[in-house]
Amino acid sequence: MVIKYNPKLKELARQLRQNATKAEVILWQRLKRDQMHGYDFHRQKPIDEYIVDFFCNKLRLAIEVDGYSHGILEVWEKDVAKEKRLNELGIHVLRFSDDQVLHDMENVLLVIEDYIEKFEATPPSIPPY
Repeated sequence: MVIKYNPKLKELARQLRQNATKAEVILWQRLKRDQMHGYDFHRQKPIDEYIVDFFCNKLRLAIEVDGYSHGILEVWEKDVAKEKRLNELGIHVLRFSDDQVLHDMENVLLVIEDYIEKFEATPPSIPPY
């Protein structure tokens, strides 16, 4: 499926890749080069009017790594709007905190693998969640 995006976001996405958080870098080390069951993930991927931390088109999966600012009401409201729009586009969102990625990577990877197993076991016309 072709994912449309605002071309004005390309430069911001590039900057975000260059200034990744420690948690994003660590998770990327586990997702890049088809390491996650052979699926191709991209970092800081523009989708519609948003940029997601990690995205796999084939899985229709966005992964967001949230820092401390995501507990602030204004940021949380933007996250809710973003996730709602992504869901409307048929994209499932998994969210993890920086702390989860930094201190509980095993379970973060298990959640992603669980999504992949459900995705692979589900007929293409039915979303896995």
